[in-house]
Amino acid sequence: MEQPEGFIVKGQEHRYINEHDKCVYYKECDGDCVILCLYVDDILLFGTNLKIVKDVKSYLSRKFVMKDLGEAYIILGMKLERTQAGFTLDQSSSIEKMLKKFNYFTSNPVSTPYDPSVSLKKNNGEPVSQLKYSQMIESLMYIANKTRADIAYVVGRLSRYTHNPSRDHWNDLERVFKYLRGSLDYSICYKGFPCVVEGYSDANWITDSSDVKSTSGYVFLLGGAAISWASKKQTIISRSTMESELIALDTACTEAEWIKNFLLEIPIVNKPIPAFSIHCDNKAVIDLVRQAHTNKKMNRHIQVRYKSVRSLLNKEVVSLDFVKSEKNIADQLTKGRSRNAVLDLSRGMGLSP
Repeated sequence: MEQPEGFIVKGQEHRYINEHDKCVYYKECDGDCVILCLYVDDILLFGTNLKIVKDVKSYLSRKFVMKDLGEAYIILGMKLERTQAGFTLDQSSSIEKMLKKFNYFTSNPVSTPYDPSVSLKKNNGEPVSQLKYSQMIESLMYIANKTRADIAYVVGRLSRYTHNPSRDHWNDLERVFKYLRGSLDYSICYKGFPCVVEGYSDANWITDSSDVKSTSGYVFLLGGAAISWASKKQTIISRSTMESELIALDTACTEAEWIKNFLLEIPIVNKPIPAFSIHCDNKAVIDLVRQAHTNKKMNRHIQVRYKSVRSLLNKEVVSLDFVKSEKNIADQLTKGRSRNAVLDLSRGMGLSP
């Protein structure tokens, strides 16, 4: 976003615009700060005191036709609620509408979103209700990207078969809806502590025999709950568990760099920002990236990722710590887990009834 031609103020070309998210604006005034988050025609305002927020609203109202909805309650389909513990983001209303729309609201709930014993494979036959399948996947992706990191892995897996779903794919898709029915009251709760960002990285090397690419997963926490997460198929082939873990770690470190740069531009964030601790359950990868030199026989695409992680370590953007697999919160973003593990890892992400 740039200032219009003829209205550019010298030395202030980028003033008040967050360079790492063009939809976030901020203003400082006499030691106070107000932040404006813009999404198409929806605006969320917050500041260090009510007066500066009202001043901004008054200014914008004189420039644009606006409707003041008062204290934030619903934003982008998410219910925002202040509690004694902190703040919660809740999509139960949207999930309920989705369940009713696709006739799963009265279904029997299940305790896990994905059965790890099932092996999803490409359908070589005729597709089964392809249009409805894609509509349901689209609805689930919206939920998974906003507040429900616990279904991100299975939604990502199932979305790979949208063009030609089989009856097996349908069975697993219906299981996700049944899981959401049983966890309808889950919300993500930010308690304000700890007030530092920490991350978790994980990979699942070659998910099944019909696929040659692994799955990466990461999650970053702030204030006791997840603020960023992803579960995605790796774009290159890894020859070992260590290589797949390094690829996943590089992806997590790239996200950490973006988050840190974003926060550095927010006035109310305490500076300097310490290195983000990223937890990984593969000691071999941690030892590798801490070394100044590597095996010259290492593939070029692996060397690139090694150098990228090393660079962010040297710049103190991130630090690396070992965590046991059962305590790795990102584990749920790379594979199916048991009922108890799903419950524990979801709690680790800040999800609770």
